[in-house]
Amino acid sequence: MNCGYKPEVASMDMVIAAGFGMAYLKKSGEIVWSEDNKEYEDCITVKDAEEMAAKDPDNDWRFEIIRPLSEVEYQRHDKGKWVLIRTGLGFA
Repeated sequence: MNCGYKPEVASMDMVIAAGFGMAYLKKSGEIVWSEDNKEYEDCITVKDAEEMAAKDPDNDWRFEIIRPLSEVEYQRHDKGKWVLIRTGLGFA
């Protein structure tokens, strides 16, 4: 939906960042990390999120990236497997 390719399964080297927009990592609905004015090189990757989730696997782990005209949400389905579960219109 909308701009750009959205892989069905996120690669471990994917950076969780929007640049112009918002990006969040959530554990059972609570934000545990957000992009909040960070530089791109200071943002986490899916591998970093996986390391956090592996320490506390009995929760619903998800990340969202919201950009102009594009929005994605990935959910951890198994060790090292973050699956695209929702796309949206983004903003603008």
